[in-house]
Amino acid sequence: MQLKDKVAIVTGAGSGIGAAIARQFSREGARVILWDIDLKAAEETRQTCSSPSSVTCVQVDVTRADQVEEVTLQVVSRFQRLDALVNVAGGSGRRWGDGPVDTCTLEGWQKTLDLNLNSLFYCCKFAIQAMLPQHQGAIVVVSSVLGLVGGDEDFATHAYAASKGAAISLTRSIAAYYAPRGIRANVICPGLIATPMSQRAQNSPHIRSRMADLQPLTADFGQPEDVAGAAVFLASDAARFITGAVLTVDGGWTVR
Repeated sequence: MQLKDKVAIVTGAGSGIGAAIARQFSREGARVILWDIDLKAAEETRQTCSSPSSVTCVQVDVTRADQVEEVTLQVVSRFQRLDALVNVAGGSGRRWGDGPVDTCTLEGWQKTLDLNLNSLFYCCKFAIQAMLPQHQGAIVVVSSVLGLVGGDEDFATHAYAASKGAAISLTRSIAAYYAPRGIRANVICPGLIATPMSQRAQNSPHIRSRMADLQPLTADFGQPEDVAGAAVFLASDAARFITGAVLTVDGGWTVR
């Protein structure tokens, strides 16, 4: 019960990594608030949690600052505190035209940064406002290996990479500035994880043929639970002396 009675928000909790983190936080004793733009998906996650009665679902579009502010205030009003924020919400911008810089569409650039970076700023801004009076709190940001290393032809989504790299920089800036105020902020950089977002890669025989080189530890996709375990650790008191860390959960992708 590493998170017993802690109040934690998990964004993007309706599927994939966010859902796995929500389940693990519930299993570790947290009172979890699931945020997702798809309320039905969040409710489905809640039903799979070990203690559904201690889990709350909220529909929110994290690209809307006004909505993020409102639902954060609701959490604080209900629980009188906020112990952890886990930022998972985000995704690929391919559907809007993300790609290499020369072909990336203007819409693809703007919408990808809105989804992955601006939303992160909104969530951190209002969560930190709630944490400052407590003089304690933990922020966990799920970025990507593509925020650390360049992608080749198979992973050439430059708006996505830029947003994930900026997420790392923003988190480390938060860690540096708010450390004297008792607030920790750390980053997880997953590699290829078997989630709905990675269906393109999972369904590609070419990418699957590369897995032994990309993620040599297992030569396979990681599981959402691999990321969830890291998130529990970083949000827990076991990581009380850790801030500004960038933890790769990537099967060896970035170690080469």
